[in-house]
Amino acid sequence: TWESWLLAMQVHSAVFAATAPDRETVTCKIREEERHFATTGPKPYLNADTWLDAFYLAVICREAARLDMLARIPVSLLRDFGGTLDEYTYAWVETLQSFWLRREDLGTHLVRAVDLSAPEHARVVDAEEMTKLRYPPIMMLYRYLRNDPAGFNEALADAVRWHKEYWTADEDRAHNILGVVAIAPLAIACLAKANGIPVEVQTDYLPQALLDFGWRGEFDA
Repeated sequence: TWESWLLAMQVHSAVFAATAPDRETVTCKIREEERHFATTGPKPYLNADTWLDAFYLAVICREAARLDMLARIPVSLLRDFGGTLDEYTYAWVETLQSFWLRREDLGTHLVRAVDLSAPEHARVVDAEEMTKLRYPPIMMLYRYLRNDPAGFNEALADAVRWHKEYWTADEDRAHNILGVVAIAPLAIACLAKANGIPVEVQTDYLPQALLDFGWRGEFDA
């Protein structure tokens, strides 16, 4: 299981590493092997949603170097790479980048992400997805930044409950693999746990071994 999560993290990070504008090739580790890739430049799949998945996976796998790389991908490039996304998405990317790089504009971006994740701002995703999937991780990060363990666990419980409600609302969703793990809440929960906030919510949507970093040191990522 851990190897599969590492592979997903490695591939998601590698496709962004390969956008380096000043290099012809990049070297990325995939399955414990150094691999050389030609840089690709902009691609339609390298949008802000893909960036968020890459960031979440790197947090879950505790990959600081890859998080450093992802945090320095310009949001302007994500806008140009392809696709039409809700404006909230870019505000949330900027929030996570500011958080990871410890920039002073974190509060500004966080407030903007909260405001833009209101259901009335949903244009590409619908109001249900915005409310139940997109908004909860933002509130979790807010509670984390305030060092509020009780508030954090309340926000996490809400995130898991809404995740379940969304992904079990009909048969098609119930069979969608994207609903098996609450990846964004899991990532923020991993971040909190690694920094001393106890995670009290127990559910299969937050695999305990991933939350505990159960394979620490067993693989060279």
